Amino acid sequence: MEDIKKIKTALISVYSKDKLEKIVRALDGNGVEIYSTGGTYEFIHKLGIRAQTVESLTSYPSILGGRVKTLHPKVFGGILGRMDQHEDRMQMDFYQIPAFDLVVVDLYPFEETVRTTRNEEEIIEKIDIGGIALIRAAAKNYHDVVVVSSVDLYDPFLEKYVSGNGCLSLSDRKWLAREAFNISSHYDSMIYSWFLKEERGSFKKSILQAHTLRYGENPHQDGYFYGNPDDVFSQLHGKVISYNNLGDLDTAVNLIGEFEEPTFAIIKHNNACGLASRSQLAEAWKDALAADPVSAFGGVLVTNRPVDLACAQEINALFFEILLAPDIEKEALEVLQAKKNRILLRQKQVVLPDRTFRSALNGVIEQSKDLKTETVTDLKPVTRTLPTGQELEDLVFANKIVKHSRSNAIVLAKNKQLLGSGVGQTSRVDALKQAIAKAIAFGFDLHGAVMASDAFFPFADSVEIAHKAGITAIVQPGGSVRDQDSVDYCNAHELSMVFTGIRHFKH
Repeated sequence: MEDIKKIKTALISVYSKDKLEKIVRALDGNGVEIYSTGGTYEFIHKLGIRAQTVESLTSYPSILGGRVKTLHPKVFGGILGRMDQHEDRMQMDFYQIPAFDLVVVDLYPFEETVRTTRNEEEIIEKIDIGGIALIRAAAKNYHDVVVVSSVDLYDPFLEKYVSGNGCLSLSDRKWLAREAFNISSHYDSMIYSWFLKEERGSFKKSILQAHTLRYGENPHQDGYFYGNPDDVFSQLHGKVISYNNLGDLDTAVNLIGEFEEPTFAIIKHNNACGLASRSQLAEAWKDALAADPVSAFGGVLVTNRPVDLACAQEINALFFEILLAPDIEKEALEVLQAKKNRILLRQKQVVLPDRTFRSALNGVIEQSKDLKTETVTDLKPVTRTLPTGQELEDLVFANKIVKHSRSNAIVLAKNKQLLGSGVGQTSRVDALKQAIAKAIAFGFDLHGAVMASDAFFPFADSVEIAHKAGITAIVQPGGSVRDQDSVDYCNAHELSMVFTGIRHFKH
């Protein structure tokens, strides 16, 4: 028979009183003796429920501005005492230490304080000492103590407590202990990160939310997402989001954020296979799809404008996995919900992390996020022929797309429409040839189009190929020892070329 723990004595010391009343009333209804501190005691007292102060147990008041309240042998002895150890019980009796069966703690809001102020003194005061010690002690002694370490655990604890008639099983106590160490380790990681600031130290990344995915990149791999997708979007319709979906959505969110005009993009395998900016969203959709209607099949669609009925009727003809938009109007939603598995998401305004990391070998590589987006003023002409006004707009447009394409990457564009791209190639020439071939395959005339490259051209061969295809303007970072070869070719054939000085590798 599983070890059942009857709760007879509880210690409650919380910062937030949200949802606490239900727990206190349930405990009181079962005759549980309650000890509490400061504001928690006042809260319980105002409910008309009997409780004892921790000071009455320790014979010490809260001192040092509230920094020391529970740090006392009579408190921690009551939590750490092992009921199956005769010596422990003898010492507890001798020192008149009550055995605590339940510890309820809600820590000072350190993360929230860091988000809302830069006042160092205020932040330091929100580093919980007694609370974190109570949590760790109770979790360590889960065989004898139930620990509830967060407001988020109040409801599941209460459900187990009520269904168990005031008792909790050993497996439930162990689960609560595990969650307690999860919370305490997360709390310490956040404190360490704040102290670290911009310096580099140990790698610590703690995210409390965990979601099991259907599988990883392939069905034979398991997959998990650590984070809260509800902060980024709300799901209006469709099946559960997958591992690969999340990768495409990451690209979609970062890419669409580059554009201010009404824009539609189609993402496939973390690359844009179609993208256009137009005055009307339905036109942006048509021109984005035209870039590669074959690859668009099963893709992820993203736009920076609410989707109306006219646009929904156009995109409804395509089989796609996901639509992400700031909003989907009611009539449009009814049209798009015709396919039950189609994922429809409403994007929220959220500040994304400014650092990225991923596993590599037996460790993790981390970097600052590529937040540089070039404007017209960042384009430095290096040829005698200068880009026209339209070409400058297209160069900026194409450079935004190539920034979010897998290296080696080439993007061809005209009139703010993606015409063709070559991505993930082992040579820049191959990437260019792929982009040209795709553009021609879907009927585009490349004369007057522009080309963007995510890195410099080591030789003039790419420039020559582009020119022969009809390209008239080129944007690239520059920085090759043979940059002049490319510039000379452009000058000899009246092409314009601009340098940005910024490489946008994305591997």
